[in-house]
Amino acid sequence: MKKTAVIGCLVAAVVVGAIVAASLVGQYNGLVTSEQAVETAWSQVENVYQRRADLVPNVVATVKGSANFEQQTLTAVIEARSKVGQLTPAATNQILDDPQKFAQFQQAQQGLSAALSRLMVDVERYPELKSTTAFQDLMTQLEGTENRIAVERRRFNEVAQTFNTKLARFPTNILVGTLGWHFTKRPYFEAEPGANQVPKVDFTKP
Repeated sequence: MKKTAVIGCLVAAVVVGAIVAASLVGQYNGLVTSEQAVETAWSQVENVYQRRADLVPNVVATVKGSANFEQQTLTAVIEARSKVGQLTPAATNQILDDPQKFAQFQQAQQGLSAALSRLMVDVERYPELKSTTAFQDLMTQLEGTENRIAVERRRFNEVAQTFNTKLARFPTNILVGTLGWHFTKRPYFEAEPGANQVPKVDFTKP
């Protein structure tokens, strides 16, 4: 009977151990899946922001062709674009792991948004510029990119929230700290004043 009891205890221990191991694997893999979703969403955010940055030189070059256009406005756009361009690929890879770098990234992008918005306002004074096909094509591309930025930022916040929620739930929060898992909370894009409206780039109005 004793031998049978010992065997029974061993079997029970093995079963319990297997259940615990399966639970740990499930918790870990669930976090991995959510983390990859965050990284994928972040890649999309980077892509649309890069698309906008790539459009800026063409926008500036086109506007420069209009006589007496406000140089101060163009300078502001160029400088804001330069700040965005200073974010190297190596730096952007670290942004999700560093809330301060994430805030700096968002601040740089907001600076470019503000500069472009000011340029759009100033362009209203130049109907001959607004009427050119090249400029209208650029504005259509820019408008579409701004819309995509809003969409991808929202998607990123959604998947980041899902990941952060999993990370904060019991017992995952205990396991992460106890077992030294690498997962860390992801930052969110925060709304800025007027962020519910993308920069106005509709030049169809007279």
